[in-house]
Amino acid sequence: MHYRRVCIKLSGEVFGGKEGFGFDHAVIDSLSKQIKRIHESGAEIGLIVGGGNIFRGTRSAPEGMDRVAADHMGMLATVINAILLQDALERNGLATRLLTAIEMRAIAEPYIKRRMVRHIEKRRVVIFAAGTGNPFFTTDTAAALRASEMAADVLIKGTKVDGVYDKDPAQYPDAERFDRLSYQEVLSRDLKVMDATAIAFCKDNSIPILVLNIERENTLYDAVMGETVGTVIA
Repeated sequence: MHYRRVCIKLSGEVFGGKEGFGFDHAVIDSLSKQIKRIHESGAEIGLIVGGGNIFRGTRSAPEGMDRVAADHMGMLATVINAILLQDALERNGLATRLLTAIEMRAIAEPYIKRRMVRHIEKRRVVIFAAGTGNPFFTTDTAAALRASEMAADVLIKGTKVDGVYDKDPAQYPDAERFDRLSYQEVLSRDLKVMDATAIAFCKDNSIPILVLNIERENTLYDAVMGETVGTVIA
């Protein structure tokens, strides 16, 4: 095993399947089976989910809507995805704990670092929801924060693209994919893989980032085992 403790960030669009919105339950079940295989290999896992398949903060908000209100709606969307993922994982036989940065005790445990670490030590899959609990911060930044707090060996960002490109491969057939980048290269080139705050946070805390296509079969497992997958930022 190349990475013993991993933090996996799942974009909300992954939950929406090909359409990118709503819920594709076949995709979610397949994702759960991948996570189970990684867990059975001995890895310790933290998952943080986005909410873009439901609501994307200011991009989904009507014109003139208060930014804080829009961000709170986005955070609640991540909780919906987290509950769905938790159910899928438990149906596949995994013990899980859902922790939210915004207290909602009837649904999940409030996020407490020491409790989170204890769950991971007990081999439970921990799911982080509601971002950082603060407006103006993306789930990318929340992922970088949680990866640092759980002392992860790597932050894996699961997307619909098989790595980082110099331009959008969906629009430009000649887009170049990178196998490896430094944090500074990502920032200086303004590559839109994660927001700058998240990249800088990982740089300051020496957490490598691995960007991969999570829809490909066994990609997550191969990455944790050390296979050459996606783009490494380190």
